[in-house]
Amino acid sequence: MGCAGGIDATFTFKYKKKDIKKGQAFKIAVKGLKGGHSGMDIILGRGNSNKIMFRLLKMAAKKYRAKLVDIDGGSLRNAIPREAFATVVVPQKKTQAFLKAVKKFEAIVQSELQTADPDVVILTEETDLPAYVIDAKTQRKLIDAVYGCPNGVIRMSNDMENLVETSTNLAIVKSGKNKIEVKALLRSSVESAKEDLAEMMTSIFTLAGAKCKFDGAYPGWKPNPKSEILDTMQKIYKDKWGKIPEIKAIHAGLECGLLGAVYPNWDMISFGPTIRSPHSPDEKVNIATVAKFWDYLVASLANTPKK
Repeated sequence: MGCAGGIDATFTFKYKKKDIKKGQAFKIAVKGLKGGHSGMDIILGRGNSNKIMFRLLKMAAKKYRAKLVDIDGGSLRNAIPREAFATVVVPQKKTQAFLKAVKKFEAIVQSELQTADPDVVILTEETDLPAYVIDAKTQRKLIDAVYGCPNGVIRMSNDMENLVETSTNLAIVKSGKNKIEVKALLRSSVESAKEDLAEMMTSIFTLAGAKCKFDGAYPGWKPNPKSEILDTMQKIYKDKWGKIPEIKAIHAGLECGLLGAVYPNWDMISFGPTIRSPHSPDEKVNIATVAKFWDYLVASLANTPKK
């Protein structure tokens, strides 16, 4: 009976290529996270591979003079990132200490996420020395910005129990030719809170010298407890199955938000079969509920009042 609005954020860093002649290159991988829907599952406190990777990169750059070559984390804005990959170059004399530090950091992350994401791992392997690294100034600003960027639940709803009001998902960090893009999806059921979060993130990335862009905004859908269609469908459900259906708003985008913005007088409802683990490799639909959904839809249409 309600949903959050959202907006896409893209922060772009330009960088210069700096020749590298010595050192040991390593590929780093953060893997094993569950991921999930960046709205529905954000409340679960699962690990974000980009945040984990940049936490590691900050430590590696500060203590072991690691130089960043490339980064590739996440794939979709509306999915909590499950994996992140980076290549770094470390001074030869610091390689063993660096590898020990990575293992120690892996143990810390595994301890922190032992309930929410027990299968997380951080892998390293030697690789050939690249021709260049990202310039030091851009590397520092990128790492600081991503490390400091808000992620996850920002605020819970004061009106509905266990409903996230505002959140952000640091979804993608990917290097390309002379640029690095950081992409996030901001959600909120309160428009002013969404705008405030966008300004907060703009402040961070502007200070880091990145270009900030917001687009793809879509509105939320405000719950209407006096909805006639809601009342009608509650009665139909109880008559057919002997119980009251679960009624709730969700922290995700629904078509009703877009339709309601154009047709504010529409009385709307969103319902469907049971889907688990959306936007993850474990996504599945409960087949038995598909038939139930169809019967419910047909009965609801048959009881639609004539106007």
